Amino acid sequence: MGTLVTCYKPLLSIRFSSFPSSLRTFQLRTHSSNNPRRRNPIRRCFSSLSPSQPLINGKSVDKTNGNQPASPSTELWLHNTMSKKKEVFKPKVEGKVGMYVCGVTAYDLSHIGHARVYVIFDVLYRYLKHLGYEVCYVRNFTDVDDKIIARANELGEDPISLSRRYCDEFNQDMVHLHCLPPSVEPRVSDHVPQIIDMIKQILDNGYAYRVEGDVFFSVEKFPDYGQLSGRKVEDNRAGERVAVDSRKRNPADFALWKSTKEGEPFWESPWGPGRPGWHIECSAMSAAYLGHSFDIHGGGMDLVFPHHENEIAQSCAACKHSNISYWIHNGFVTVDSEKMSKSLGNFFTIRQVIDLYHPLALRLFLIGTHYRSPINYSDVLLESASERIFYIYQTLHDCENALSQHDTRLQGFIPPETSNVINKFHNDFLVSMSDDLHTPVVLAALSDPLKTINDLLHTREEASNAHRISGCSRKDN
Repeated sequence: MGTLVTCYKPLLSIRFSSFPSSLRTFQLRTHSSNNPRRRNPIRRCFSSLSPSQPLINGKSVDKTNGNQPASPSTELWLHNTMSKKKEVFKPKVEGKVGMYVCGVTAYDLSHIGHARVYVIFDVLYRYLKHLGYEVCYVRNFTDVDDKIIARANELGEDPISLSRRYCDEFNQDMVHLHCLPPSVEPRVSDHVPQIIDMIKQILDNGYAYRVEGDVFFSVEKFPDYGQLSGRKVEDNRAGERVAVDSRKRNPADFALWKSTKEGEPFWESPWGPGRPGWHIECSAMSAAYLGHSFDIHGGGMDLVFPHHENEIAQSCAACKHSNISYWIHNGFVTVDSEKMSKSLGNFFTIRQVIDLYHPLALRLFLIGTHYRSPINYSDVLLESASERIFYIYQTLHDCENALSQHDTRLQGFIPPETSNVINKFHNDFLVSMSDDLHTPVVLAALSDPLKTINDLLHTREEASNAHRISGCSRKDN
C-alpha cells in the first residue's frame, strides 16, 4: 500500500482536482453610461517600471522584509514572437510576472478558437504560479466595437447591454473549461478616460493627427513599425477592422478615436463625441494595470498583425519607455486546414462542443498539440480525448477508493521500477513544461505513472481475491 501511496501522490500536483469541481459565476462590474467621463480607480497589480520598489494593489512592497516572493524553482524558456526564437524567461521584477492577454470582442458566443487561446494562457498562468511567481494576469473585454454595434442594431438592443450579456456567457465558458479567472478583467467602456489620456499623449508627441473629429495614428512617424510581424507598412491593407478612408495620410494609418455616428454609443472627448478605435484599448488598459513596461503580452497568432503591431507603435508613441519583454502567440484551430473564425462561418461554439463532450475532453484536446502549432478540429480527436480523460479520472478515482480503506501515512518499500517511474515523470513534467510549454510531451509522460497505478491496483485486487479464496478453502476444510 505504501508503494501505491507514493506513486499516486506525485499526480496530485498536476491532476485536475485543483480545478473547480462545480460551476461558479463571476460577478462582473456593473457598467454605468450615465457619466462616461467618470474615472474608475485603477489598482495596478504592480509596476515593472521600478524593479526596486514594485507595487501590489497600489501599495509599495519592501523587498527587504519577509514578504519577498520566493525565487522560481526552475528555468523557463518561451518562444518570443519578437525575436522569433526561444528565450530564457527573466521577469522585470524578480519573482513577479505581469501578463496581458487580449480578450474577446463580446458580441456572440465564443468558439473553440477562442477556447484554445484562453486554455493555453491558463496553462501558462498556472505553470508560472507553480514555479513560484506572483502573477498579475490581465485579460480584457472589448465591449465597444463596430461588430458589437452592428449586432446590437440587428437585434434592436443597446450595444453595451448586449456586450455585457456575452461577457457573462464567456465567463461561463471559462468556468466550464476550468480556466482560472484572471487577476483583472477590464472593459473598454470602463476605461475610456484612460484611453483618451493616452491618445492625448500620442498627439502631443507628434505621432497622430486629427481629421473631422477622428484621430489617426501616423505609421510613417514610427520607423520601427513592423518589428513584430516583419511586414511592411504597405501590407497593412484595408480589410477586417481596417477602414478604407480617403482622409488618411497613409492607407496604413489606423484610428485611435472615431467620431460618433447616429445610434452609436459615444463619450465626450477633446475631439468631440466618439468612441475608441480597436487597437488603443489594449495599450491603455495594459498600461493602467501593468505599467508601460511589463513581461508577457499574448494572444492568438491572428493578432500579430495588425493589432499587436499597432499596439507596439502607439504604446511607444505614448511613452518612450514602453517595453514588453515577451510576445507569445498560439496557433490557429483549423477546420479542413482553414482557420476557424466567425467571419468565415466555419466555427463551432464552445457550447456546441461541450454539449457533446465533457469540457475537460475539449481542454485535453486543445493542449494535446503544442500551442504554437495549428490544431485541426476533428470528432475523432475529441472522441479520443474523451476516452483519455475518462481513463485518467477513473484511475484516480479507483486509487482514491483503495487509499480510503487504509492509513495513507503508511510508507512501505518502493520497488526500484516504481521509483524510477515517479522520478522520470517529475523530470519529464518540469523539462517539458519549461521547454516552451510542451504539453503533448507531458500528457504522453503521464501514461507510465497511470499504468503503474493501475498495475498496483490490479495486483492488490488479485492478491485480495486470492486471500479470500484461500480463506474460504481453509474454512470449508
